[in-house]
Amino acid sequence: MAEAGLETGVPDSVAEAIRADILAGELVPGQRLVEADLTERYAASRGAVRNALARLDHAGLVERVANRGARVRSVSVEEAVAITEVRMVVEGLCGAKAAENIADDEIEELREIGRRMQDAVATGEISTYSALNSRLHDRIRAIADQPAATEVLELLLARNVRHQFRLAMRPGRPAVSLPQHLAMIEAITARDPEGAERAVRAHIASVIEALRDLA
Repeated sequence: MAEAGLETGVPDSVAEAIRADILAGELVPGQRLVEADLTERYAASRGAVRNALARLDHAGLVERVANRGARVRSVSVEEAVAITEVRMVVEGLCGAKAAENIADDEIEELREIGRRMQDAVATGEISTYSALNSRLHDRIRAIADQPAATEVLELLLARNVRHQFRLAMRPGRPAVSLPQHLAMIEAITARDPEGAERAVRAHIASVIEALRDLA
């Protein structure tokens, strides 16, 4: 049972701001989170910062060390693989639901993202491709309209943000993942739930393989 007042599903502006900065890589694994610095950074009270850190500790994004304060939690490659295995199942569900729910204008939106991803790979724009990769996954989750799945995935992605960044910047990775993303888009826009789930799971399985290579 979650500690009273610290349920991870309860919105909190300071906790959300810190979580967003962890997800964006602004706060990196192992970085100390000093309450005084955070109160200034987020224009919040000490109490609000302390409560936010408790929430994020409960969510597994922050760890508090006795006599040393809090820091962004580091995740080993082995744990990153385990987290991504869970992500594979949940994202597969979102892919299937997106295929069931997708509207005509959303079909064109996903196809346009696919075209821009192809252009980014052709021109070697890795950062652009990485941004489009994130946008594609975000849009699939939004179209799926599964709030519980989205909440789970946001926590998993935040825990794995450092490894995701390393993979995104790895030479040759966009060329490997591009056809997988295009297959996801094709199945979802064809309104094929089973095909979409297979395509998403195949892509995440490739991410798991790449993570193991990092080790």
